[in-house]
Amino acid sequence: MPKTVKKIAVLDRTKEPGATGEPLYLDIKDIFYTSDIRPVIVGGRYGLGSKDTTPSQVLAIYKNLKSENPKNGFTVGIVDDVTHTSLVEDEAIDTAPEGTISCKFWGLGSDGTVGANKQAIKIIGDHTKLYVQAYFQYDSKKSGGITISHLRFGKKEIKSPYYVTGTNYIACSNQTYVNKYDLLKGLKPNGIFVLNCQWTAEELEEKLPAAMKQFIAKNNVNFYIIDAVSIAGKIGLRSRTNMIMQAAFFKLANVIPVQEAIDYLKASVVKSYGKKGQNIVDMNNAAIDLGVSSFVKVEVPTSWNTDNAQVQAAAAVEEPAYVTNILRPVNAMEGDNLPVSTFLGIEDGTVPLGTAAFEKRGIAAIVPEWQVDKCIQCNQCSYVCPHAAIRPFLLNEEEVKNAPETFTAKKANGKEAVGLQFRVQVSPLDCTGCGNCAEVCPAKGKALIMEPASEQIERQAENWEYAVTLTNKSKLFNVTTVKASQFAQPLLEFNGACPGCGETAYIKLITQLYGDRMMIANATGCTSIWAGSAPAVPYTTNVEGKGPAWANSLFEDNAEFGYGMSVGVSQLREKLADLMKQALELEISSELKAAFQEWLKGSDDAQASKAATVKILAGLKGYVGDNAVLAEISAKKDHLIKKSQWIIGGDGWAYDIGFGGLDHVLASGDDVNVFVVDTEVYSNTGGQSSKSTPCAAVAKFAAAGKQIRKKDLGAIAMTYGYVYVAQIALGADMAQTLKVIQEAEAYKGPSLIIAYAPCINHGLKAGMTKSVQEAKKAVDSGYWHLYHYNPDLIADGKNPFSLDSKEPTTSFREFIMGEVRYTSLLNTFPERAEELFVGAEKYAKIRYDSYKRLAEQKWD
Repeated sequence: MPKTVKKIAVLDRTKEPGATGEPLYLDIKDIFYTSDIRPVIVGGRYGLGSKDTTPSQVLAIYKNLKSENPKNGFTVGIVDDVTHTSLVEDEAIDTAPEGTISCKFWGLGSDGTVGANKQAIKIIGDHTKLYVQAYFQYDSKKSGGITISHLRFGKKEIKSPYYVTGTNYIACSNQTYVNKYDLLKGLKPNGIFVLNCQWTAEELEEKLPAAMKQFIAKNNVNFYIIDAVSIAGKIGLRSRTNMIMQAAFFKLANVIPVQEAIDYLKASVVKSYGKKGQNIVDMNNAAIDLGVSSFVKVEVPTSWNTDNAQVQAAAAVEEPAYVTNILRPVNAMEGDNLPVSTFLGIEDGTVPLGTAAFEKRGIAAIVPEWQVDKCIQCNQCSYVCPHAAIRPFLLNEEEVKNAPETFTAKKANGKEAVGLQFRVQVSPLDCTGCGNCAEVCPAKGKALIMEPASEQIERQAENWEYAVTLTNKSKLFNVTTVKASQFAQPLLEFNGACPGCGETAYIKLITQLYGDRMMIANATGCTSIWAGSAPAVPYTTNVEGKGPAWANSLFEDNAEFGYGMSVGVSQLREKLADLMKQALELEISSELKAAFQEWLKGSDDAQASKAATVKILAGLKGYVGDNAVLAEISAKKDHLIKKSQWIIGGDGWAYDIGFGGLDHVLASGDDVNVFVVDTEVYSNTGGQSSKSTPCAAVAKFAAAGKQIRKKDLGAIAMTYGYVYVAQIALGADMAQTLKVIQEAEAYKGPSLIIAYAPCINHGLKAGMTKSVQEAKKAVDSGYWHLYHYNPDLIADGKNPFSLDSKEPTTSFREFIMGEVRYTSLLNTFPERAEELFVGAEKYAKIRYDSYKRLAEQKWD
């Protein structure tokens, strides 16, 4: 260390509560402890919350060192207005070399934007002398969430390990973003902005927010629009607009000569899609050609460039403080700017339920429109919806009178609904546009038609807001049928899962049946990401304020975590029983004594405990303050109603990492319900092979096809003899799915349900629009089998095992050829593929035959 050094700042990302400093800071101090050189040494933390460390922050650190008394224990990158450790960034600097072209691309998860930008970087890096750099930013949602690609190109080496700030080119692939995000933040004067939208140039005056129009005009922005959605639809690429937007980028950004870029792009198309057929190649080439020719330059009106243009403030709405102060800024990608004080009061991580309903993401390009005259009121659309964005509603006479003019309804079917009107309502701002509902609709001519979202938002957004104010009529029905179950309020809504997700409809259904008394231990994985990623929580409450209690645990211990929840509740309820027995000896009313006795008799029955709880709470009024026993009963009132304990996770947890704990919990014999959403791959982490991955399927760590058969988790669990076990597939048999869930929950012991869940990682050639039908094909072809094993039948001398799926009626080979995870093996290793395909079909048949033999066994 030079003797001229007078001050040192030591930066660390490790927070050590209780220590006198961070590890590296203490190490540096130790080095100088016995030295003759005694510089001033201060420590600080950077990169908190995974935030970028920028040149502006580094400058702030140097300014701190230059001060007379440098702050020790400082932080950079956050605004600490509670303990006041943060250094002020009072100067924004850009260290990128002169001539660097900086670009930012706003995309929708799974629309191909990120892949296209990776391709652009590769093309420019491989074929020119330019230096390239890329960073990719995501929100917490699955596909359908927001993505931001940060790209830099330049003739000099780029040493900027942080997101783009000052930009030359910004592109946005989703028109709804104009009202949600500060898209043009950082765009330099005379920069380029490209918006993918279905609006004409004339409509922009009305559609764009005033602040955006002002910015465009004042900064002389070169503004272009392109209707990539319609172009992609016409050439057969559905929602994949990436190649169109990428071609427009190469044309407008002028990073390399446009014709060279087109040639490189088309060569990359052949390399990427050549094995998928010439038709795919032709469609992408057409997208490139149209991308360079279909954009329109907007002539910016002089009226936009005025200080008098009114920048409309968002209308004040009544909403929880959490939504206003945290959810909205985070969803607007401004969460990094929130000060520490914002989170006072929620340091333990507890967040309110039902906050996903405030997001209104509006990410769908098309959404369903209900055709009232064609609807047969089967409610299957609601049953399969992954996001609870389409629901049936029943209206009484008064509610019909108060409805908006466009809120059309029809006479409700069924003896339970006499005198009521029926309507299916879509929330266009919450719908992800997967189309599952329209695909599954059995009505002649279809009662649901996919229409442009922009039109439906204008027509139906108000109708949705009215629909959710209607009184719930589910108590009129016995919710043991598919139709009746959908009149119950889903207490999982508007989750962050991929459009067409095969997991969420199952969990949504469980909340419709048991959500008001449900406790969930959720293993890390897709189910924890779409259910509990900050800032929104899709689990919600009913009009009584009751809803699922949810907590996320690790991969390796979720079963034990959920079991611990169950044991804890059991202990509390045993204490309640003891207290009630003591209370029966007290001088209390005969009504309260009767209520306590009713609870003691039926405490382990959901409906009986609910009925007794109402009487107990009414009877306790007036007594609680006078008696310690009654006061303690009142304090534990949340545990009067029998809880429905669920342990939820994916196959990566249940088959692999958490299997030891799962086996332990099932072996306990206690009353817990385990629900496994089986995507047959580690979906959340990018598609790695699990023990659930079948023979021949291609996945990460099984690039040449899985060599061995799938683990039979259900068969393993059945060997205990006292575990309720079932395999289900919602798309194949809706009634069996409902029956199994109800039987499993009612069973006084452990239950294990394994649910087939088509996933975007499967690469469905028909798209996730057909994910429900894919489940049916899986069962019809003998790929997946439906069964349930109910130990309660043993006492009656009956066979506890029932095979619920029939002999295969369609081709096994045809089914697997509909998924890229199998066809990619055929393309890459054709000789090996045939052998593995034969093995996969053989294993599936062996498994079916073994189930069939088990179902045919006589039981005495």
